[in-house]
Amino acid sequence: MIGVSKLYCATVEPSDALRYGRESKKLPSHLLQFSKDKKPVVVWNVTRRCNLKCVHCYAQADDRDFPDELTTEEGKKLIDDLAEFGSPVILFSGGEPLVRKDLPELAEYAVSKGMRAVISTNGTLISPKMAKKLKEIGLSYVGISIDGTEETNDEFRGVVGAFRKALEGVHNCMEAGIKVGLRFTVNKSNFKEIPAIFDLLEEEKIPRICFYHLVYAGRGTELVKEDLTHEESRETLDLIMRRTRQLHEKEMMAEVLTVDNHCDGPYIYMKLLEENPERAADVFELLKMNGGNSTGIGIGCVSWDGKVHPDQFWRHYTIGNVRERKFSEIWTDLSDELLAGLKDRKPLLKEHADRCGKCKWLDTCNGNFRVRAEAVYGNVWANDPACYLTDEEIFED
Repeated sequence: MIGVSKLYCATVEPSDALRYGRESKKLPSHLLQFSKDKKPVVVWNVTRRCNLKCVHCYAQADDRDFPDELTTEEGKKLIDDLAEFGSPVILFSGGEPLVRKDLPELAEYAVSKGMRAVISTNGTLISPKMAKKLKEIGLSYVGISIDGTEETNDEFRGVVGAFRKALEGVHNCMEAGIKVGLRFTVNKSNFKEIPAIFDLLEEEKIPRICFYHLVYAGRGTELVKEDLTHEESRETLDLIMRRTRQLHEKEMMAEVLTVDNHCDGPYIYMKLLEENPERAADVFELLKMNGGNSTGIGIGCVSWDGKVHPDQFWRHYTIGNVRERKFSEIWTDLSDELLAGLKDRKPLLKEHADRCGKCKWLDTCNGNFRVRAEAVYGNVWANDPACYLTDEEIFED
């Protein structure tokens, strides 16, 4: 995650993270990305079932029952292990997590174990009653996916009315007092609607939004041609930065982040070198704390059937199963060649990637998204094709 508001609009300073010793368990949620221990945030895809049909779904979800979902008791054992291991956050995802009737029970159990529990959802099932229940159990955050204005979103999600139901879910969360934000996956079909999404953010006073770069995984594998060009990516980040600053100038302190393309960090830093060199120095310190892509390090994934993956986009590669071994044991066992490589990837990048391996931003980006490199080039350690920085910007002067 790259916090545009944190970095560009100076809502976070290096001292903010240092004050807590940069320990995951002590850091407030908005500073977790700057932790030094990088205990994994774990995405648990509690179900593959979903009431929508999103064209970019990395889980390839469908509206039907799937066998072998972890039971409630198996889920609680997983949570016990994660809490003992020190994972600061469990993110319940899917499919659509709220189709599982025991989701509130599982989230409440995680909170009782000292974890932050958050949900990634399409929002269409969050009634006022459900929102109240989620508030009562101590849920930390609800991220609701909206991928454009009404017509675009509904086409993207495969169900007419999805936009209005999602917005109702946002309203219900806000009325119940739960922190809520939008999730927007950027692609050629919707990136020109980002201004309208900022307008929506301002009109509805929604406190947070995450703009996700497209990752070529699951059904998203078929959408490589729908990704932005490098020039479009740069223009989009310029727009996001400009609109974020405008919100803050109006004293609407919305948290704005980009996700899944860590070259956004150096890009913001280079902009600030021109606009505000003093702030740029602080941003560089924060980027070094962030450390770049954290697949296999600070984020992991457990599927509905217990399989463990380096992150939620690596569903085609399994490193173990929590039905057979604890997540903590799987995560720390470096006998798996890919997991070991992801945890210490710089030597492999320097050997295989003529841009990523020689990039002067490697310490702040960590080679970006390896699953995109694999999808396009068939080589996990090749260059990330979505990096839009120019050769002049990445190589040493």
